[in-house]
Amino acid sequence: MQIIHSPRHLGHSGHVELNDGRIVPAFEKPERVEMVLNAIAARDLGPLVGPQLHGLDPVLRVHEPAYVRFLGDVWGLWTSEGREGPALPSFWRAPGMRAIEPLALDGKLGHFSFDAGCCIVEGTWDAVQASADLALTGADLLLAGEASAFALCRPPGHHAHAGTMGGYCYLNNAAIAAQALRDGGMARVAVLDVDYHHGNGTQAIFYDRADVLVCNIHADPMQEFPYFLGHADETGAGAGDGYNANFPLPWGTDFSGWSAALAAASTRITAFAPDALIVSLGVDTYQGDPISRFRLDSPDYLRMGAMIAGLHLPTLFVMEGGYAVEAIGINVANTLEGFLQG
Repeated sequence: MQIIHSPRHLGHSGHVELNDGRIVPAFEKPERVEMVLNAIAARDLGPLVGPQLHGLDPVLRVHEPAYVRFLGDVWGLWTSEGREGPALPSFWRAPGMRAIEPLALDGKLGHFSFDAGCCIVEGTWDAVQASADLALTGADLLLAGEASAFALCRPPGHHAHAGTMGGYCYLNNAAIAAQALRDGGMARVAVLDVDYHHGNGTQAIFYDRADVLVCNIHADPMQEFPYFLGHADETGAGAGDGYNANFPLPWGTDFSGWSAALAAASTRITAFAPDALIVSLGVDTYQGDPISRFRLDSPDYLRMGAMIAGLHLPTLFVMEGGYAVEAIGINVANTLEGFLQG
């Protein structure tokens, strides 16, 4: 398994978020990547490779041009107004308001976001582009015949909609990779999102399509972020009806309950018979995660990886969440090792 990584993620550093009514350092921090790299190296799970540059064309296959333009321009606009420190949204459009991009920068930040979890610093856009290139390089490897790959993406992506950032996510790496696999000739692609939080962006991007099956195993949105998507009755729309499957689970779920949901998702994936699988790999299901409330333990990720291997599909793992920094490396490495051992 090739491990795809770029040090350009370090440009997205010094960022903050709004949490419990306070502006605090973001839980999504650069140290996450270093812990994963160290754990993977210690187990010799595969060679470390850099990404190929793909430009913005494959990104624009998934994301709206005005939104991508905003991501590229926002830091320059922020500093040109003499503002200091990180840029953080603070206004949002409510239902009934018009979806018109304002001229004012604060309006733009609200127009293109859904929460105060996506902070912009000087190196954010470069890191975001590099993260997408990691996922696209992983897609290239699968198209070239590799059985598996791991894209160590940072920032993560699964909360990003076609034209909206949120939940630490700017470009939807898993969706971009899935579209690249389709454009590369694969007829059907499945996305399995195992992050604690529902992959609302991935669901929304493919919700009316029958060529990409999206399965999410996550905390119940009645209790947990992102709150407004992720219910079990969201099954797709139009041509995509029946091609979206959500498995919401209550706070306190352990591996017994979680693995039953994975077995159900695996049944759906097998019936879909995809040409490849993308796993949005979040390990914030871990019992020690500071912003999550599931009860998986580190050995459970070995079993998770083995269950995913049982699908017998070319598989690209794309890194999403996981904020227990001291354990994130162990949990990611366990997932990959369980997968490789089958």
